[in-house]
Amino acid sequence: MDTKCVDLFVRAAETLNISAAGKTLGLRPSVASAWLSKLESDLGITLFYRTTRKVSLTLEGEEFLPFAHEILAQESAARVALGQEDEMVKGTLRFAASSTFAQSYIMPILPKFFQTQPKLTLDMKLSDKPFDLIEGSFDLALRNMALSDSTFKARKLADDHRILCAAPDYLKSHGVPNVIKDLAHHELVAFGNLGALPLRSSEAKTEIYEPRKDQTRLIIDDGHSQKIAAMSGLGICQCALWTVSEEIRNGQLARVLPEFQVANDTALWLVYPNTNVVSAKVRVFMDFLIDNIGRNPPWLNDRS
Repeated sequence: MDTKCVDLFVRAAETLNISAAGKTLGLRPSVASAWLSKLESDLGITLFYRTTRKVSLTLEGEEFLPFAHEILAQESAARVALGQEDEMVKGTLRFAASSTFAQSYIMPILPKFFQTQPKLTLDMKLSDKPFDLIEGSFDLALRNMALSDSTFKARKLADDHRILCAAPDYLKSHGVPNVIKDLAHHELVAFGNLGALPLRSSEAKTEIYEPRKDQTRLIIDDGHSQKIAAMSGLGICQCALWTVSEEIRNGQLARVLPEFQVANDTALWLVYPNTNVVSAKVRVFMDFLIDNIGRNPPWLNDRS
């Protein structure tokens, strides 16, 4: 099996455009089509449905795609081991992350990354909404969750502390909660999946805060917008510390019940498909994020 054909297949599967995928490898459309036909012949399957209007993956093509990624990763790892790989990583890395986190912590340091990896292209999907790593064919993703799915491997980037906070003007007009029960008399800004929140104190005491639907004045699926709403005085929000540390430091937000934080086992994880070999492009970007964010999380420097 010619790995150059496999590389073309992966690129075409990502773009659903055979001509465009071939162009990235310097191939004319007719040559790209011939390469894919050869791969299909070698495998004995049809990888794409082709019409004059569009290209789509067949079921067999979808099933082969993760194996194609691993074939390329294995080849790259072998070349590195034999000293044949260029020191500069090449290709496109498809990376998914929370838009709120990326805007605050990843985008500002990307120039530093591209200085060391000028031949690598990042294709980034940034959203605070849930996304499917498999269907999206992502090479790497940043997720804040409790890791349990054996479909993926992961490296921990940082702890994900969750706290309660509100604008000082809101607290001045509505009162400052002194105990958990006081929260029942306040308004909330929240994501849609409201549920009981276990809150743990600095002395390891745990209490349950269960918000009512009629307390939620604003439901938002975007973390940055939720923070702005809380800063505008619309209520108390439950946010990741990394989201609001700067606003707490400069006084735009204040912690509510500061001796408590949400007690859960979520963390910020760099997640990638469970394959035998981690590709060079995934490895260098994970190492970069851990070195520049994870080893000394900026949001902890403020000691908010």
